[in-house]
Amino acid sequence: MRKLKNNELGRKTAEEFKKSVKIPITVVLDNIRSMNNIGSVFRTSDAFLIEKILLCGITAKPPHNDIRKTALGASETVDWKYYEKTEDAVNELKKKNYIILSIEQAENSIMLQNFTVEKNTKYALIFGNEVKGVQQKIVDMSDYCIEIPQEGTKHSLNISVSAGIVLWNFFKNLNY
Repeated sequence: MRKLKNNELGRKTAEEFKKSVKIPITVVLDNIRSMNNIGSVFRTSDAFLIEKILLCGITAKPPHNDIRKTALGASETVDWKYYEKTEDAVNELKKKNYIILSIEQAENSIMLQNFTVEKNTKYALIFGNEVKGVQQKIVDMSDYCIEIPQEGTKHSLNISVSAGIVLWNFFKNLNY
């Protein structure tokens, strides 16, 4: 085996990315504190051709050096929009017929592997604050809560790790 060189990876240019057909997923970041987490979500969203990211509440917005450090340019390729209130973002998505999914441990949550991802359906995936998670009022507005199964002692994952797991699962199930 030989590691591939960067020029062998078939990466899209920023222009090619912008013109690419995206998967029908919008990521909603609900009051994320860490700019490294925000940058990481941008980078993962770029990797899986996510249509856009909605930055809400205290979530920082590009351009910012700490976001840029982990995004590695993805904050310039992935479309994004800022909302002061997460509920305003969710209400706008509902009007556009998105299925609203909070990624959260909650009563009656559906384990990620048991959620059926349907083609030709638009999804909004909401990821919450590193300490408090998704706000309860946003959970109340959601169609479903999706939970990532965990068997260890911590029962919590870093938000950027959660985003990577969930976005990969949706990308894979949409057969991209």
